[in-house]
Amino acid sequence: MHLFALIAGVVCVILWLYLLLAHGRFWMVQRLGAKEAPSSAIAGPIAVVIPARNEADVIGDAVHSLFQQSCAGAIHIFLVDDHSADGTAEAAREAALNSSRPHALTVIRGQSLPDGWTGKLWAMQQGVEQALRLHPQFLLLTDADIQHSPETIATLVAVADHGGYDLASFMVKLHCRSLPEKLLIPAFVFFFFMLYPPEWIRNPRRKMAGAAGGCILVRPQALERAGGVAAIRGEIIDDCALARIVKRSGGKVWLGVTPDTCSLRAYKSFGEIERMIARTAFNQLQHSTWLLVGAIAGLLLIYLLPLVLLLSGSRRLALAGAAAYLLMWLAYSPMVRFYGLNPAWALALPFSAAFYLAATVHSALNYWSGRGGEWKGRAQDMAQSG
Repeated sequence: MHLFALIAGVVCVILWLYLLLAHGRFWMVQRLGAKEAPSSAIAGPIAVVIPARNEADVIGDAVHSLFQQSCAGAIHIFLVDDHSADGTAEAAREAALNSSRPHALTVIRGQSLPDGWTGKLWAMQQGVEQALRLHPQFLLLTDADIQHSPETIATLVAVADHGGYDLASFMVKLHCRSLPEKLLIPAFVFFFFMLYPPEWIRNPRRKMAGAAGGCILVRPQALERAGGVAAIRGEIIDDCALARIVKRSGGKVWLGVTPDTCSLRAYKSFGEIERMIARTAFNQLQHSTWLLVGAIAGLLLIYLLPLVLLLSGSRRLALAGAAAYLLMWLAYSPMVRFYGLNPAWALALPFSAAFYLAATVHSALNYWSGRGGEWKGRAQDMAQSG
């Protein structure tokens, strides 16, 4: 047993060396921005599509931030009010009026959800249909809870033009103030980039594709070539699905991170974050029991074993555990610093991973029981009976 634990510890060290040195440098947050893109002229309108359902508390700030863009004169917002019951549309109109841009906001009343569509994608489809009538240079697909920095759109346009990208997306800075957020939100972004290394996504020779749904700039021609929103109508992880069909159809995809554009959605409790993860985790694993077993084994080996070995009482095992823990800390520290936290928070990654492991198992149990996940009062990603 001692020898087996030692071998496992050595394997863990090797895996962390691989992640640090050969996995697309996903952990080097400072490399994932857009500083290399020069400014670019905006030749045509930018149509912004926002699907929104019961977002009255955040939509005003989101709309105002879009009308404060450096290229605001080129922007027209298409807000799809997806059967909200809280005055979402009115809050958006008030924000447009306060920004002196009421003429640049079109509010679309969402139609009934057809079979086979997720609510968000059906709302997005309705917005895109109307937005295309403007013959825009680009579409910006964004969420209702995103507060954009004044240069967000101009920067993404510059990235797309300079690199010839058909889809350019920012992982925005998520809300990170409460204790649950500090423990789990930087880890969420870290895990996301580990699954979708931006360097590999940007490489046209690799099949890897990914995007962050809060802020996606896409060329209308590329979206049409990929089959449009209808091609991903039933997807739960819709942002990465969109990037996948764009890249598969011959498009170039870019993913980066920004410290200036932020999510307004706060997670005040561990339960809220757990439900957010459980809603999509088993879908990410393609509802495969074998992939679930592999994910559990990987999380235990890579994140929890170093702590167990460190506390084992055996000098050799503790040495292997300490080496793996140090490599883990080195990989995770840049993300922790990106969120303005003390680097000591990086030592908590094993506990974050344990939380994500439990949420992933919960996601699978929800799927198998037929409950699926829930978002904005709608059940989604449920196992089909029969």
